[in-house]
Amino acid sequence: MGWVRAADGVGGAEESRNTGTGRPTSRDVARIAGVSHTAVSFVFNGRAEGNLSPATQERIRQAAAQLGYRPDPVARGLRRRRTAVIGLVTDEIASSPFAGRLLRGAMETAWDRDHLVLTVDSGGDPAKEDAAVAELLNRRVDGIIYAAMSLRRVRVPEGLHRTHSVLANCLPEDDSLPAVVPAERAGGRTAARLLLGAGHRRLAVIGGLDDIASVERTRGFRDALRAEGVTVPAEWIVRGGGEISAGYAGALRLLDGVEPGRRPTGVLCYNDRVAAGVLHAATRLGIDVPADLSVVGYDDQEHMAAFLTPPLTSVALPHRAMGEAATRLLLDAIEADRTPPATVRRLACPVVSRASVGPAPTR
Repeated sequence: MGWVRAADGVGGAEESRNTGTGRPTSRDVARIAGVSHTAVSFVFNGRAEGNLSPATQERIRQAAAQLGYRPDPVARGLRRRRTAVIGLVTDEIASSPFAGRLLRGAMETAWDRDHLVLTVDSGGDPAKEDAAVAELLNRRVDGIIYAAMSLRRVRVPEGLHRTHSVLANCLPEDDSLPAVVPAERAGGRTAARLLLGAGHRRLAVIGGLDDIASVERTRGFRDALRAEGVTVPAEWIVRGGGEISAGYAGALRLLDGVEPGRRPTGVLCYNDRVAAGVLHAATRLGIDVPADLSVVGYDDQEHMAAFLTPPLTSVALPHRAMGEAATRLLLDAIEADRTPPATVRRLACPVVSRASVGPAPTR
């Protein structure tokens, strides 16, 4: 005889005895753990605290792991009047090189907590965003994450305040919703400290415009230099965009025809594409990286940073961690049936060290 799962919305029953596929059930978990079926239900329905000791909870979870048991999200949804599905609306999944990381973080975190993620790409069209949110609400999703693929302030789509909602990699224009974003200013400080620690004192910034990320990274960079009594000449902060061409042009402006002792020895680039342009310009000018010039990128772009010549040291944006954190925040709010405070959580941007940073040259 085997077990087959049945909806357990009434009386807490989850399975009935029948011939079936042999898929493990909560009664199997109870038998292995040496506890009642009710105790297993408490653990997987979020009611264990105050009813079961930590040791009993752990024994139940170990038995579940041993059997490969997962609660039935459909049955749980019926009981709790939820769908076990969350929505994720984003502006440019199809075109962003970072979208996969954020999506994987969100989807795996949701799956671990018995939820699925329904994703919609708006292409950055506000009307499509409003329509997407309306459609997700019609499908009775338990909550919605709105994600942008570049850090910026966003108009909150219509309908987002009608359900549990969290923003990822963006900030609401009206500060009305919780957000999970990179700690950009701290990332700029980390990059500067890396160069300072290698002995560099003539430092520059290349690329970026007046967007949030560029401004915050430069502020952090200046914070670290100020703490060490190092001044950056105004002309060594070179704006110009986020593409390879901006890095190439900015590097030529700082390095072409300038004597080695009068030019920067370390550069923080707005992103890895800009850094690629800087490396190209350095090669053209006969400047060795990292012997003559150390270069730090930003983003740690997959399939790019590690394959440049030399491989690029880069400050990694925590896209996967943002997907994970935003999903946890959303699911916590759903489980507690409360609105999370409209606070901003900033996630660390770690340095990925490769071969483009070396000791400062002595000349």
